[in-house]
Amino acid sequence: MDIRSNADTAGGAPSIAGSEAPTTATPTGREGGRDGGNKPKLQLPASCEPPQPGQPPAKQLVWIVFGGTGHMGRSLVKSILSHSDLVTTVGRVFETTPTEIATLNSDSCLGTLCDVRDHASVSKVIEKTLDRFGRIDCIANCSGYGVIGACEDQDDYEVRNQFETNFMGTLHILQASLPYFRQQNGGRYLIFSSTSGALGVPGLGPYCATKYAVEGLIEAMLYEVDSFGIKATLVEPGLVRRDEPAEITNSLPTWGHFLIKPASEAYSHATSPALHAKRMVQWLGDRQPTSAVKCAELVWQLGHCSYPPLRLLLGSYAIESIRDRLRSVTEELEDWKHLNFPVAPTEGEGVAGEGGKTGEGTGEDGQEGGDGEEGNSIVVEGTSPDMGEN
Repeated sequence: MDIRSNADTAGGAPSIAGSEAPTTATPTGREGGRDGGNKPKLQLPASCEPPQPGQPPAKQLVWIVFGGTGHMGRSLVKSILSHSDLVTTVGRVFETTPTEIATLNSDSCLGTLCDVRDHASVSKVIEKTLDRFGRIDCIANCSGYGVIGACEDQDDYEVRNQFETNFMGTLHILQASLPYFRQQNGGRYLIFSSTSGALGVPGLGPYCATKYAVEGLIEAMLYEVDSFGIKATLVEPGLVRRDEPAEITNSLPTWGHFLIKPASEAYSHATSPALHAKRMVQWLGDRQPTSAVKCAELVWQLGHCSYPPLRLLLGSYAIESIRDRLRSVTEELEDWKHLNFPVAPTEGEGVAGEGGKTGEGTGEDGQEGGDGEEGNSIVVEGTSPDMGEN
């Protein structure tokens, strides 16, 4: 299933559908270069001032990639190393052994393990990176965990573990690294959120809640650290496949960091909305339309661009689903705004004057125009003047 935007099918800008590995392109006009297959190189908008195709970045960056052994994390680490940056790739302690992570060590890569739910474990990663490379420029958090199942079916342990991993893990990363970024007056966070951080997906209620929480956390933090030159982007991919040869053995299922929970009887019938997420991931399998390799290339560019966005949506599924969600919210606001804003006076009615008092106009029957209650609006906040405090 190859879902592409209209621009892609019309021969415009390239999409992130497909699985071609990132290549170094030669500039050829306004499209910023083409690879050997005559396909335009995927590039962030020029307004971001991303690194130019065919030219080395102005500075070699040091990265930390939490969740570096997961589907998205591996692709990002490979992209970072292919561009000659330095990286600490962080595996999960319960998924990767110390021996396995040690095989990733090289002059440009440090492999280590961490449990993001543990603040001390995250702090050790920061310390090891500084000891090895001397500085940190970008931190990407690709770690995540979700349970697919109805809200009613998920127990306290499953819900808390999702919050501990997704939200508290992100908070631990921020708290452990912000003192260093403030001291050097600069730094970059690339936090993987999800389309589930912008809309509710049936079968993923608690997971969506964690991603909503992460998005609120990052937005609030950016206001707090703006004066320190620290930037952050929420990366929101949709339906990303792992672009790896089929012969590579991987203990993770195709749908990555999700655990599918058996449904209880009330939610087990074939058409239950609670099974939507399960049906989606099992039907897609490895046919997700968005390329992890191309996503990783764009995220690497984010680390080097001068003006990163607050959010970067990856894949046409993410664009269309979040656009529909925002359209729905806007339409609902318009439908109900009359409860809080003045209604335009109709013919024969007076015009509300200053402070909600009746204006000079009168109706056709000689009565005073308006009722003096803020231009006929219904104020739902607080206590109505004639209703007391009950």
